[in-house]
Amino acid sequence: MPRASMIHGSPDEIEAAYYDALARADLEALMALWAEDEEIVCIHPGSRRLVGHAEIRAAWEDILGNGGLHIRPRQLHATQNMMTAVHSVVEEINHGNDTQSEVHVIATNVYMKTALGWRMVMHHASVAPGAAPAEPITSGAMLH
Repeated sequence: MPRASMIHGSPDEIEAAYYDALARADLEALMALWAEDEEIVCIHPGSRRLVGHAEIRAAWEDILGNGGLHIRPRQLHATQNMMTAVHSVVEEINHGNDTQSEVHVIATNVYMKTALGWRMVMHHASVAPGAAPAEPITSGAMLH
């Protein structure tokens, strides 16, 4: 499907499509979710900042060359206005039978509303130390 015909009606839809494309190791579908602006930014855990389609595509091509990534975004904290949305998530990574110690990734996904619908403009992920944070308590929670 050509890029121009892929319209996403909400940041939630593009985020779901993003993690689905990662799971399927579908580089074309993944890159179609990014804005066409060359100022897009992607930062993988422990890596340098990538700017623009060429750098981001090359990095994802290397990563997805080993197969899909089974990542489930949890604990979404979202803010949104008419033109931008910011999603902060804890990424739960399924390593299958891998005996690797527990690792969780904190990620921020930024979306912008474009003529083609919502598109990703930034993905910034970093490995966080310790155990994954517990699900937040919503009733009676104190902010400070």
